[in-house]
Amino acid sequence: MILRAKQQIQDLITAAYPQPLSGNVEIPKDTRNGDYAANHAMASAKKLEMKPRDLAQMIVDNINLEGSYFVSVSLAGPGFINFTLAPKWFAETLAAVESEGADYGRSDVGNDEKVMVEFVSANPTGPMTIGNARGGVLGDALANVLDRVGYNVHREFYVNDAGNQVDLFGKPIAARYMQILFGEDAVEFPENGYHGEDIKDLAKLIHDERGDALASLSEAEREAQCVEFGLPRNIALMKEHLERYRIRYNEWFSETSLLESGYVAETVALLEANGLTYEKDGALWLKNVELGADKDEVLRRSNGFFTYYADDIAYHRNKFVERGFDRVIDVLGADHHGHAVRFKSTISAPALGINAEKLDFLIMQMVRMTRDGETIKVSKRTGRAMSLNDLLDEVSVDACRFFFNAKPDNHLEFDLGLAVRQDSENPVYYVQYAHARICSLLAALAEDGHLVKPLVEVDFDLLAGEHECEIIKTLATLPDELALAARELDPSQVNRYVVELATRVHKFYTACRIKGEAAELISARIKLMDLTRTVIASCLAIIGVEAKESM
Repeated sequence: MILRAKQQIQDLITAAYPQPLSGNVEIPKDTRNGDYAANHAMASAKKLEMKPRDLAQMIVDNINLEGSYFVSVSLAGPGFINFTLAPKWFAETLAAVESEGADYGRSDVGNDEKVMVEFVSANPTGPMTIGNARGGVLGDALANVLDRVGYNVHREFYVNDAGNQVDLFGKPIAARYMQILFGEDAVEFPENGYHGEDIKDLAKLIHDERGDALASLSEAEREAQCVEFGLPRNIALMKEHLERYRIRYNEWFSETSLLESGYVAETVALLEANGLTYEKDGALWLKNVELGADKDEVLRRSNGFFTYYADDIAYHRNKFVERGFDRVIDVLGADHHGHAVRFKSTISAPALGINAEKLDFLIMQMVRMTRDGETIKVSKRTGRAMSLNDLLDEVSVDACRFFFNAKPDNHLEFDLGLAVRQDSENPVYYVQYAHARICSLLAALAEDGHLVKPLVEVDFDLLAGEHECEIIKTLATLPDELALAARELDPSQVNRYVVELATRVHKFYTACRIKGEAAELISARIKLMDLTRTVIASCLAIIGVEAKESM
């Protein structure tokens, strides 16, 4: 409805003045002088050799508002043309919410374009971190936003189940296993091995299941057995924790599958055949500087193994060329910013057959966990570095998802104390309470015989008060907010929107009586509340938060 109103203003101005005019239509911060403001007179006056106010007055004098979304038009300031909305616009906005229900705000902006969102993709060598927790919500919420605006969305987790980090994973498990058998002093722990309690847990599980059977194996065989035992369990645990976090993927894509299929070797050979590589110190390098990056990259080490960078090129070629995604979005931490810039240059190599403009990165900043103003690095329950699962033991999934879906390019301070508070200072509680408040209100009124009626049976002209109009105006902006969130790759736009809508609800609840009013006004106001409840629930669903009916 916002776009329709803006377009109608453009059409009204065009019809009111005989020559083409340039200019924009905006919603002013202060709407006391009008709901929309057009700057066409100021933008075009110099070209027409007129004073802006004279041109604006001429336009205002010739505008015909009959049948439009506007009840009045006026001149203000140096030449702004202000338009005030008419009941027709408010009625059509409410009709759109009623007819579309939970789908209100959906659009075809994405034109069914096939888009992959790859997010989290944590190494399966240990518990998921707080950074993974933020990336999980941002990726999942962004995927939901893209779906709402008409994209064909695919969610993917890239399982890093090959390479050096997997080799390092087997060594400490094997060492802990041998320590169980022979004592900690008898077995040296690898200098660069992972020290987490999860490694000890895996070693104990192997010992419980297989006894001392691995002790007679060679060191390499024992480590390989530990990887074979531990990796699937860690991946299963990741899936379990992400399921708890309300995140589900269309596919868990294995790095090993790329290597075993020969696709990485094929991709590197393609780059070699096109003169984009060279050998140095026994390794194969990519001429990445020639492609616009700030440094070259190793594709194959001197030991013959491909690097993660080579795997990543092949993986993205698989996304675009083999699986036919029109667009790919990778959600990465701030420490990957340099990689993202260089990788974008790499993907532009004509030999790969990829349109680099179709690869986007959502780069998120770091998270600082606090409680009572102090930084928290370990879990209160486990005494270990805080993981996603530890966090979910302390804070609700709703709070985690709402808090982590903050603006990606801002550093996030996650206040554990605030996240569990049940008051208006906690934003997720504030929004959920607005939804629950409406549910309780409607239930109480239903007991008195006041049921929600279809809009055609409601006198919407009665919804003319300041607070009612502000709610309807906010409802009208949802389609634009979703389109903006998709365009900017910023799902936190939904958080900001639904907090604003909740604020409107709380103000309405305080200022506008329903019980005891005339029956027609009661019907109109509870209809407005019912439609608003639908939109709040829809927005919370995008973020992955429950719309509570009571609190």
